[in-house]
This record gives sequence, C-alpha cells and structure tokens, in this order.
Amino acid sequence: MCDRSWYSHAACADMTSRNTVTFHITRIATVFCKRMLMKPNVTTNFFRLGVAAAALVAAVPSHAAVSPAVGKALNQAASAAKSGNSAAAIAAVKTAQAAASSAEEKQKSAQMAGYVYTRAGRYAEAANALQASGAPARQLAPLYYQAGQYDKAISVARQAGGEDMQVLIAQAATKQGRPAEAVKAYNALIKANGPKPLYLENLAGAQYKSGDKAGYLATTEKLIRVDSSPARWKTLLINFRQNQMRPEAKLALYHLMSATNTIERPEDFSEFAKLALVSNQAGTAQAALTRSGAPTDAMSQKVAQAAAGMVAKAPAEAVKLAATPATALRGGNAYLGLGQFPQAIAAYDKAIAANGADADQARVFKGIAALKGGNANLAKQTFKSVSDKAGMKDIADLWSLYATTRGATAPAAKAA
Repeated sequence: MCDRSWYSHAACADMTSRNTVTFHITRIATVFCKRMLMKPNVTTNFFRLGVAAAALVAAVPSHAAVSPAVGKALNQAASAAKSGNSAAAIAAVKTAQAAASSAEEKQKSAQMAGYVYTRAGRYAEAANALQASGAPARQLAPLYYQAGQYDKAISVARQAGGEDMQVLIAQAATKQGRPAEAVKAYNALIKANGPKPLYLENLAGAQYKSGDKAGYLATTEKLIRVDSSPARWKTLLINFRQNQMRPEAKLALYHLMSATNTIERPEDFSEFAKLALVSNQAGTAQAALTRSGAPTDAMSQKVAQAAAGMVAKAPAEAVKLAATPATALRGGNAYLGLGQFPQAIAAYDKAIAANGADADQARVFKGIAALKGGNANLAKQTFKSVSDKAGMKDIADLWSLYATTRGATAPAAKAA
C-alpha cells in the first residue's frame, strides 16, 4: 500500500552490549505511487506517468541496528508523516539526522528524510536527502521534476535510462517550453517501444505546440487508427478548431464534431447553426439548435426562427438552385440539410463539373452526404479528390480519416 511507512512500529527491543535497538524495516515506502504522477503540458487529454518508485533503495537489509535515540526519532518521523503532520515529521527526522553517528544511521536518516519531504511535497529537499543516501538516478529524477528543476531532472534521467525516464525527459522539455525536444523524445520512445496510444497522444501534443502541422496530423491519424473513440476525436477536433479556416471548412468541421458526438457547449451548437444557415443548410441549422436545447437568448431565438422559415422553403428552393451550376452548391447544401442525400450528391456533382471556385467545397460536402447516406467508398474517394487550393484540404483529410475508422457510417448517418 502507498501509505505504509518504511519502519515497523513494532521495534524489536533486543538490547545489545552496544546499547542499540534493532528494528525491522518492513518495506521501502511507496508514497511515490501517489505523489509522483506527472501530467504533461499537451492539448490532448490526456496521460499520467506513475513513477516506478516502489523502493527508494533496492538493497536495504531487512534489519538494521541503530541507537535508541535515532530509532525513536525515525519512528516518530514515520508516524507523523503517515498522519499528515509534516512539521512534526520534519522535526523528528532532523533530530534523527543530528543524533546519527554511524554510516548506517546517517543512511537510514537520509532515507527517512526523503520519505518525509516527499510526503510534505518538498521534492527538492527530498531529492537532496536521497542523493546523500546514495539513491540511484532513477529515484532522483522524478523528484527533481516535481520540484520544477527540469534541467536537473533531464540530466539525471539520462543517466538512469529506460522507458520511464525517457517519458520524464519529454515531459520536462514540454514544461520548459521546448516542444521540439519533446517531439524528439517521444519519437525515440515510439521507435523503441512501439506506437503506444499514450505516446502518440503526447507526441501529437508536442507537435501541435511546436507548429509542426504535418507531423501533428500524421500522428493523429496513427492515433485515431489505434483508438477511434469519441474522447480521442474530441481531443483532435477541439485542437483543430483553434486553427484559422474559412467558414465552409469550419462548417464541415462542425459536421464532423456532430458525427463524432463531440459538440458539448451551447455556443458551439449556436455557431454550427449560424454557419449552416449562411451556407443554406437550414435543416442542419435546425437540427443543431434542437440538440442544444430550447434557445433562451434573443439571438438564438432569431436563428431558430430563421432556420424554421428556411426549412419550410428549402424543398422548392433546392430544386431551383440545383438546376444551375453557379448555384448548385447551395442547392446541394439545401438537400443535405433536408437529409436528401442522393439529391445533394447530384447537385454537388454539377458544381464540381463546373470546376468553379466552390468546387472543393462541393467535394467536401458531397463526401459528407455520401457518408451520411451510407456510401463510405464514395465518401472516401470524394474526400481524397479535394485539392489544397481552396482551404478545404485539411478538413477533407480529417473526414477521410473518419470514414476509414470503425463505425463511421452509422454515427454519421444520424448526426446533424
């Protein structure tokens, strides 16, 4: 258990000619399994590293002989620390350190100091105490990290080596505002240990912070292919939403957030509805507002009224708009909002054939209509045909990724 102290309170009162008391060391404290959980500064969800510190010193003997004064102070320190009385624990461990004369007493006092200071959240002092006791680098690095001494944590972690220390190095680099170094560290971890979801998530976060857009999207694709859960999509899409994009691309993004059930805030539903209205997707706007609940503010009520009016006129207008290449995109959007996917696809095809400035917009929404209509193959082909000339390529790539993940068709078909 994490809260057990190092020393048994059932000390063996075996007095020797040197007037010492022998007490049993039950086990090294594993307080770190609670204290040493480190959270990375990444935009995704995301990951905790449980530092492997079940034993602060691996080679401690099962029994150790110390003087009564030192033994009493150590037991008092352990008891006070366990009860949460940090001040008393620190005072007791200082008493033990002052009374310690032999090398063994000094070592045990230093070990207890490490435990007490860790319990108190004074990680730098814990590290200094354990370093004096000869603790290995693997046990010191997490303490320096928790103390905010990231350069020292990185240096010591490199001495220790291993997977957990490489994670610590990456997290420390992120904390220091050096995401490019974190990217290198996570890439090394993935190369050595495989594409674990937690490592991919943190790599994506570091790439995002470093401005490596291509790398971020590539890593995200790997991550989604491993785990296509709503939580994973939520992290991805919320991050992506922070990028500058044209209104039509943002509308397509909201369609994807709706399909993955990752829209939660009323203001997001409201923006979704407004963008849909501007693009003549009145039915989409109405569905988004319905999912957000009854509108309470004046603006939302106006949007709801406008959506209702446009939905009533949409069937007739869609036919007229879809008949002409110049307005076929808006006709397709009207059909998409009404849930008439074959008609929407036909209208979008007319806009695409005209090869005008809105051709890529038509391709993206054609892909969405195809996926909503259950034709995943057509959707994937259409998304892949989007060029990078009109600001629609990135969202098309995300839709293409979604179309290839498990269960994409069913959720998309019922989404707004």
